[in-house]
Amino acid sequence: MSFGVLDQSSSLDNLYEEAKIYFDKEQYSESLKLSLEAFEQSKTIKSINYMFLFSELIGSIYDRTFESTKAIYYYKKSLNYQSLINYQNLDNINFSSNIKSIISKIYLNLNSNYLKRYQNIKFQETNLNFDEKDKKQLLSKFKDSAQFYFNKLDKMKGINDEIQKYKGISYINLSALYFIDSIYNKAEYFAKKAVEIQKKRNDKKKIASALNNLGSIYIDDNKFGKAKKTYTDAIQTIIEDNSFEAVKFKITLYSNLAWAMRNLGEVEAYDNLEISYTLNDNLNEREFNEIIKKIETESNENITKLEHEKDIKIATIKKQSTTYLLIGLSVLILTISTIIIYNYKLRQRTLQLLLTKNKLLEEQNLDRLRSESQAKILNATIDGKESERKNIAETLHDSVSALLSSANMHITATKKQFNGNIPNELEKTQSIILEASKTVRDLSHNLVSSILLKFGLEYATKDIAKKYSNSEIKFHTEISNIGRYDQDIEIKIYNVIQELVNNIIKHSAANNAHIVLKEADNRISLLVEDDGIGFNYKQNKINSGIGLNQLEARIQVMKGDFTIESSNNKGTKISISIPAPKRFKFDFAHLTQ
Repeated sequence: MSFGVLDQSSSLDNLYEEAKIYFDKEQYSESLKLSLEAFEQSKTIKSINYMFLFSELIGSIYDRTFESTKAIYYYKKSLNYQSLINYQNLDNINFSSNIKSIISKIYLNLNSNYLKRYQNIKFQETNLNFDEKDKKQLLSKFKDSAQFYFNKLDKMKGINDEIQKYKGISYINLSALYFIDSIYNKAEYFAKKAVEIQKKRNDKKKIASALNNLGSIYIDDNKFGKAKKTYTDAIQTIIEDNSFEAVKFKITLYSNLAWAMRNLGEVEAYDNLEISYTLNDNLNEREFNEIIKKIETESNENITKLEHEKDIKIATIKKQSTTYLLIGLSVLILTISTIIIYNYKLRQRTLQLLLTKNKLLEEQNLDRLRSESQAKILNATIDGKESERKNIAETLHDSVSALLSSANMHITATKKQFNGNIPNELEKTQSIILEASKTVRDLSHNLVSSILLKFGLEYATKDIAKKYSNSEIKFHTEISNIGRYDQDIEIKIYNVIQELVNNIIKHSAANNAHIVLKEADNRISLLVEDDGIGFNYKQNKINSGIGLNQLEARIQVMKGDFTIESSNNKGTKISISIPAPKRFKFDFAHLTQ
């Protein structure tokens, strides 16, 4: 091998490490740019080793950015290059020892990608329409591919911890495959295999995750007793772990345990639900404090940087003025004094203007940063309030309301024992409980719509239209292709719709209003339109609720678009579009690098 090729290999090694650093920091565009360039270089010098490494990394980047087709393409290219590697002539010992781990990781990621495709077609979570024949062919193809790469990984030999970790995750994936098809005995078998591997690795969080998946299988198969024991074992595994990830697991586990116990008729179910709510409150508070701290830190760093740059510029300008002054003094000896004085004053005036201009520019930059920081803090505050309202509403509805209903049932049963001679105090007590139950139900609905939490955006939006329609104004709805999403997203969109409806009622004097809500091309589109008096948005911003200007900032934080069309006596049209992440029906285990 020539020295030129050795130098190129060393350069590729550095590029690979740099691309990996970007990848680990989730800076995927930078990592992809470096990896594609290095991949072409490795093909130029015909380095099979680096062609293998970079094609695998490129596949991982596309995987993380949800471009499944490209991810699968590069994973398969990487496997093709791997088959050409001459293991006997490998000089890099680290590369030789890690290659099996990389291959097992590729098998797992291919298995996971085909499993997701199988699920999307099975539950029609795709924008493509297939006839039944095509659908069956695709389901068969994706299922066979998922099982093929599972078998490849399962047959890999060695006790390498990384390989064992990937095998454990692949067992969860295969369990999910059978779970989707309601083949519960096989789903249970592979879920237990996943638990067994994670116990050997002594990875307690992975054990808890695998047990949670096993419990979900028991729940779906109506084996609530086994589900209860499985969830309890999972909780005990991480009971002492208060890390962020472990607390998230415990929230889910206590909630699932409560559901299993509820189906068994055990009243202690509500105690576990309360623990889940408390853990969730604490976690939300931790997340909120971390967001505020991060925003403040970033803002302070940017402000300090700008102030430092301002000091450097002022020092540079002052240094330049000193130079100009020395030049002026030299010229003073050779020229007429009146001209020198004029030039000196002119330069001083120019310097003052430069200093003033720079100072104004820096102050504007500082004001902009402070404004952005305040906006982020405001949005983080609203997020926290929404989460708190949801948790209080769920507690009132699921716990307090249930207790009041139980008390009412006991009083009804007690009244039957008096054979018609029912004490007046008992009647009054039951009346008070019924009134309290109605008050709790109304309060819960005012905090967060129970219809939203139980049935989703479509029914909650129709409920808003029905509730606010009257003889003076009629709200019409047109809703299509709206499914269930993450609850945080649903609450945010619901609050936006409610705010816009409130503004129409208060300010528009409209007779009719239309709410159009739909999902297309992985985006949720909302159109709220009325035939009212309209307004000039730039001159008369509506300040009811959290205000249209702050609604706009909120949509921007959600990476959405917000437009307003309105003029006097011509009504108002507000259009909003945001990304629409789907919530899967089963939490597939996927590789976390």
